[in-house]
Amino acid sequence: MEDDDIGGAEPCLAHLLVDGHPVDPETLRDVARFRTAERARLMKARQKLSVAEHAAASAKLTAMLETRVSPQQGMRIAVYWPIRAEPDLRDWMAKAHTAGAAILFPVVTEQHAPLSFRSWQPGCAMRRGAWNIPVPASGAEAVPDVVISPLLGVDETCFRLGSGGGYYDRTLAQLNPLPKVIGVGFPHCLMPTIFPMPWDIPMDSVILSDGTVFDRP
Repeated sequence: MEDDDIGGAEPCLAHLLVDGHPVDPETLRDVARFRTAERARLMKARQKLSVAEHAAASAKLTAMLETRVSPQQGMRIAVYWPIRAEPDLRDWMAKAHTAGAAILFPVVTEQHAPLSFRSWQPGCAMRRGAWNIPVPASGAEAVPDVVISPLLGVDETCFRLGSGGGYYDRTLAQLNPLPKVIGVGFPHCLMPTIFPMPWDIPMDSVILSDGTVFDRP
């Protein structure tokens, strides 16, 4: 899932509202420019990892995740298919499935709408979804108890910087109760602040491959 610089909708400057939140247009512009620049910087840093470095960091994240989440029968866990050098948790996903958890992938069913979550299992048929991201070709839909989300950037108050599509916050905003959300990433993604906007929803916990772990204040 991805976060959003304008709250999932075009800003209505006549009323100075974005998704019902009063927002100063200049602040909105400045934060959007800052996030665009940070995304480019952080993506470049992530893509600099060698194949060996990426594999080692993903393995460390997998080991750390095992200490924070205990998959069990009936638990519904949303994960993701790694793209653009995101942490690769597919081994952990397979183990969680073997333990009886339902593994779910986020699926874009409609542009600018909340995501749905479709069940996945090792070896299941996949198809290309939005932006050519692999998603299960079929499978039951369910609401997750836990969401494991890849980080492009993150600050120490657990606000996440994603790719800017808006799906992350749009989806969490309509889930009740909220699932437990855990962000996973590499050390370079930690930043002082993403300058949270009123629609941004913080995660519960963050796990980085260098051993950094922290929870929402």
